Amino acid sequence: MPTSGGSTAIDSFGPHQLAIALLVGSLVLLVSVAAVRLANRSGLPTLLLYLAIGVAIGEAGFGIRFDDPTLTQVLGYTALVLILTEGGLTTRWSTIKSSVAPAALLSTLGVVVSISVVGVASHFLLDLSWQISFLLGAIVSSTDAAAVFSVLRNVPLPHRLTGVLEAESGFNDAPVVLIVIALAEAATPGQSGGAWWTVVLTAVFELAGGAVIGLLLGWGLGRLIRRAGVGSSGLFSIGIVAICVLSYAGATLAHTSGFIACYLTALVLGNLHLPHRQAVLGFGQALGWLAQIGLFVLLGLLASPSRLEAQLVPALVIGLVLLLLARPASIVASMSWFGFRWREQVFLSWAGLRGAVPVVLATVPLTLGTPRTEWIFDLVFVLVVVFTLLQAPTLPALARRLGLIEDTQALDMQVESTPLEDLHAEMLQVRVGPLSRLHGVELHELRLPPGANVTMVVREGASFVPDRRTVLRRSDQLLLVTTAATRGATIRRVRAVSQGGRLADWRARGSGTP
Repeated sequence: MPTSGGSTAIDSFGPHQLAIALLVGSLVLLVSVAAVRLANRSGLPTLLLYLAIGVAIGEAGFGIRFDDPTLTQVLGYTALVLILTEGGLTTRWSTIKSSVAPAALLSTLGVVVSISVVGVASHFLLDLSWQISFLLGAIVSSTDAAAVFSVLRNVPLPHRLTGVLEAESGFNDAPVVLIVIALAEAATPGQSGGAWWTVVLTAVFELAGGAVIGLLLGWGLGRLIRRAGVGSSGLFSIGIVAICVLSYAGATLAHTSGFIACYLTALVLGNLHLPHRQAVLGFGQALGWLAQIGLFVLLGLLASPSRLEAQLVPALVIGLVLLLLARPASIVASMSWFGFRWREQVFLSWAGLRGAVPVVLATVPLTLGTPRTEWIFDLVFVLVVVFTLLQAPTLPALARRLGLIEDTQALDMQVESTPLEDLHAEMLQVRVGPLSRLHGVELHELRLPPGANVTMVVREGASFVPDRRTVLRRSDQLLLVTTAATRGATIRRVRAVSQGGRLADWRARGSGTP
């Protein structure tokens, strides 16, 4: 309100306070960027380092006090929109299309199984009411593929596994958010609740409605903006992200799932062969990193170290139930229908890392005023930190132990190059693994599809331009340039030779198909 001198309350935040905020914010960003290198060396997800930064500058460290769960939830949802946008834009449909069905089942049936197991265990082991037990189970049921991939960046896994993990993380946020809100409202006096079957029907309607809105907006606005042909790659990138945010907002206002709409819109846009693709991906990834840093630092600020110790034992109990019972049960219930081997199911069970979403959802009962739930945020925070430390470093060794490592891997490379874009060309990086049968193969024996060529080989730190008689060796890194149309066939051909040697698919006549 205006004061007698004509000033307003906003005057308390002036240029001096802005300079202080920018100083702290820029220092946090710089430290967070530098922390990525430490994460790469240690094999830990960056989320732990960002949480630690938030705790360090909080009330127990530099003394910045922050205790607003409502603002945390709002900013958390905003960050999740940008993270889902980045995830959808950078996900190739060809990578996950065979994994959509199992991932969708894991994100629905698997979530229900996980909530049920954790809910029953919480009721009997922690002596909680049934409502709070299932609420806790719902909060901790969402997984974070980004944490998994940050640990496995140098571990070539089969596409079926990476596709399931990637698609699951994009799909499961939406149903989990709906379930958490419904359970929190049911446990809050004065909130409108309903029978369980009405909650189920509402959730199904909201998910289906969000999916339809997301797909339609992605396809329609994507084609429209592609025809508009914005000349500036920067402006075009802003437009693409704006469409994804619009999808979330529109679906939410239509009382459907904004999160599933946002992810599907981004997924459609990322696979429409839009112009300025590399600029769009770069901009989306930058926003995704910024959102992750801000979100985890904010969650670290909200945590109070003096309260965390009291939740260590309950967090260990629930975390062990989640890791050893709930996650494996959800994997078996969902993956067995699709022919996943027991080794793959074991890995998927252990790879169910938790990230920011459970910690953000732990603020929902606080903002709704659900009684006797103040401790949930502290428990979830401790659970995420402790079990990330337990699971993350062991994932590469477990993948090798289970024999899930591929001996060659093709990785997309982002190159800012207008000629490549105009020619509809793409670049791939191939690593020759220690057991790959690419070793000893001459380049002409690869019989790559027309339009695909190996343009450079890096061997023992030195690079050279190969010819058709160049013999490949273990640990070689190949740079392939291929047309967009033959990208899939090129990857299939390289993988076939890696597994079967130079005689693999010997009837192929340059198209990459047997």
